[in-house]
Amino acid sequence: MKSNRTFIVKAFVFLTALTVITGVAFSVNTGLLKRGPVNNSYSGKPAKYVFLFIGDGMGLPQVSSAEIFAGAMKGSKYPDAPRSLSFTSFDAQGITTTHDASSFITDSASAGTAIATGNKTLNGVISMDVNLKERYKSIAKMAKEKGMKVGIISSVSIDHATPAVFYANVQSRKMMYEIGLQLAESGFDYFAGGSVVDPDGKKSKMENKPGNLFDYARSKGYTIARNKKEFNNLRPGMNKVWAITERPADEAAMLYEIDRGEELSLKDFTKKGIELLENDNGFFIMVEGGKIDWACHANDGMTAIKDVFAFDAAVREALDFAKKHPQDTLVIVTGDHECGGMTVGFAGTKYDTFFHKLKNQKISYIMFDEKLDELQSKKGELKFDDVLSLVEKYFGLNSNKNDKEFGMTDYEISLLKDACNHVNLKERGESLYLLYGEYNPISVTVTHILNRKAGIGWTSYSHTGVPVPTYATGVGADLFDGYYDNTDIFKKLVSVMGF
Repeated sequence: MKSNRTFIVKAFVFLTALTVITGVAFSVNTGLLKRGPVNNSYSGKPAKYVFLFIGDGMGLPQVSSAEIFAGAMKGSKYPDAPRSLSFTSFDAQGITTTHDASSFITDSASAGTAIATGNKTLNGVISMDVNLKERYKSIAKMAKEKGMKVGIISSVSIDHATPAVFYANVQSRKMMYEIGLQLAESGFDYFAGGSVVDPDGKKSKMENKPGNLFDYARSKGYTIARNKKEFNNLRPGMNKVWAITERPADEAAMLYEIDRGEELSLKDFTKKGIELLENDNGFFIMVEGGKIDWACHANDGMTAIKDVFAFDAAVREALDFAKKHPQDTLVIVTGDHECGGMTVGFAGTKYDTFFHKLKNQKISYIMFDEKLDELQSKKGELKFDDVLSLVEKYFGLNSNKNDKEFGMTDYEISLLKDACNHVNLKERGESLYLLYGEYNPISVTVTHILNRKAGIGWTSYSHTGVPVPTYATGVGADLFDGYYDNTDIFKKLVSVMGF
């Protein structure tokens, strides 16, 4: 009797959970989130040159934070902060929903698939349907079929989810070797930015691998530029070019802007793409600011802001081109989702913000991780005083209670000491995940302290489900005004490009 009751209870819990899950999926799939009719129909002259900029993880907080920091730096000698972002003054301003086929919180694969193909799918899936059978055709592939040249640029690895959805169709974003093979087979005219994560297919379960991805791309006619000299030698008329950052960072990505130094920038890759792809049949260029997302995963506000500036510098290259071709060019800027639950406002600063306090941060969290690793390899156990010296050097924070700007409180110092202990003891667990995510506890604690002093808060180490802004200027830009879903971006593009 007891076992029967247990079975009934378990069955009830299962059916209730299933109802909730399918109810969410049903509400998403049947469009209950739509806000009235959406106009995706354009009847004017088709756009000949189309730029689609995707700030990965870039929601309104990321945009606002960059502009607030820029405003805080007005009149200073800080060289990298524009007075405002170019795209926030575009002719058209929209708000875009980002849910996928089964979740209100999307990843870059499903969000990218929606933008690139106009179809909802599941998290982790690259331009295929929810049953992992149908292959969706992207706007980039459509442009190539119409005789336009196509460029795909990203500050993260070029086989990452957002760039991949435009040229590949695979069941999982983790199939990076297979994605790289499809890059070489795409025939697209220009790939640029990060490298590839699995060039030799060591992580792939594929049988009969054709070998190294760079060699395979060369066999398909690609010229590969792997340093500045080779990059600068690229000239119009060269068919099928793959340009790679000279010093790949973690996961084959470009360096964060705050760490970049003299390395090629997202702006450089965009400018070269325009130079190589301009032709009488037009072009489609997708540019992803992918490391905005990565910085927000780690709750590193200053690093995210600097990458928003780098993203904006690339957008300005498109705008310079558009000035020369005003009747033929469309420029779109959007985000695929928000990341980190970033907020302008923290309980400790109440109604105030002090974004100028971010200016003393010299390196990203990932570079600071390296400094900590170097220290630990030399001394074994991390001593708090040594860590404090690094914190002051690279973030400006100190233990001087008389320093009203950058002096840490007793509470903040205790947080930093706890983080040091967790690193020394190599502790992990659910409670520590809530504090530090999957990042170095010391680095996350330092960025949290600095961000809170500036007036920035975070709720997550992952994505959130809030809508994101979309901006457009040029041919057919009015179509991008309003409130619509990310799948509508594809539909609007199809219409404006005359497909």
